[in-house]
Amino acid sequence: MSTLETKPLTIGVIGDGFMKPARFQEALEARLGSRPVDYRQMEVDWPLKAKTTKYDPTLPVAEFLGRPEEYFGFLEGLDILVTHLAPITAESLKHAPDLRLIAVSRGGPVNIEMAAARERGITVINTPGRNASAVAEFTVASLLAETRNLIRGHLAVQAGTFSRDYYHYDNAGPELCELTVGIVGYGDIGTRVAKLLQPFGCSILIYDPFKPLTEQEIADGYEKAELDELMARADVITLHPRVTEETKGMISRERIAMMKPGGYIVNTTRGQVLDYDALYDALVSGHLKGAALDTFTPEPPPADMPLLQLPNVTLSPHIAGASRYSAKKAATLIAEDVARFLAGDTPRHLCK
Repeated sequence: MSTLETKPLTIGVIGDGFMKPARFQEALEARLGSRPVDYRQMEVDWPLKAKTTKYDPTLPVAEFLGRPEEYFGFLEGLDILVTHLAPITAESLKHAPDLRLIAVSRGGPVNIEMAAARERGITVINTPGRNASAVAEFTVASLLAETRNLIRGHLAVQAGTFSRDYYHYDNAGPELCELTVGIVGYGDIGTRVAKLLQPFGCSILIYDPFKPLTEQEIADGYEKAELDELMARADVITLHPRVTEETKGMISRERIAMMKPGGYIVNTTRGQVLDYDALYDALVSGHLKGAALDTFTPEPPPADMPLLQLPNVTLSPHIAGASRYSAKKAATLIAEDVARFLAGDTPRHLCK
């Protein structure tokens, strides 16, 4: 039995305008039952006012909000910390001598200095897949919006022109049943994208060196391919890998040139995997017909970035994962793993 299971417990929740701290407390109260817990809440004004820092060479964490010292006072006396974006470093942990568990409500604990947590014997859990269905749905919606001129048609009607240009054969887009879609990265999101596309009649190609296809996926017609082969065969490339040293810049100028004339690229993962200058050139030259982009490098992109001015792109401000259900799911996953930890069981989503 964990010592935390019998002692008075203090849980602190640092949330924001998306990951509401009250929702996490509600989920924890429901899962922990009558156990006495002292809850503390902090809600930071993200995303409406505060902005995240993607990378800071002076800190061993990434994609965080604020500075570590802004949270030192809140950390004091906590047994368990639940956070979305707060940067937690070795210096942070000096202010939380009782801390035994950190729960991060995101797919990867990039805002936690994991080496420092391990050194202190602090368990770290996260919520992999919490927004997978949201991103997958948004990916398919973005593809449809770009191929079928949805945004361009909207703007034409809004401008009062009711343009019929998009009913001309030369401007009309394909149906999904015509397309071979290449899915790069076949984790929680990529697998859902494939399942959503299957009823449309798409041919599905997959590049992921770490995940084999199941018998059912093979029976459904899915096919694995090496990346260069996928680039050459697919009409649409949709990107879902995590950012690693191996995946940074993987969709390079050379690989974009391999694509069929008239192809499309959809990016709802991080901008670092795609060469945006090369994408711009391919869209301007007509080699690619269009792109749907939810993420950029840098982010936010400069207002004068030439790519943003092109007529054959569908753009969104990194909102693919922004569904209410994904926030609720994160709270439920964390509450379940906190309960398991307190009972002395291994959490299901343990970060190593």
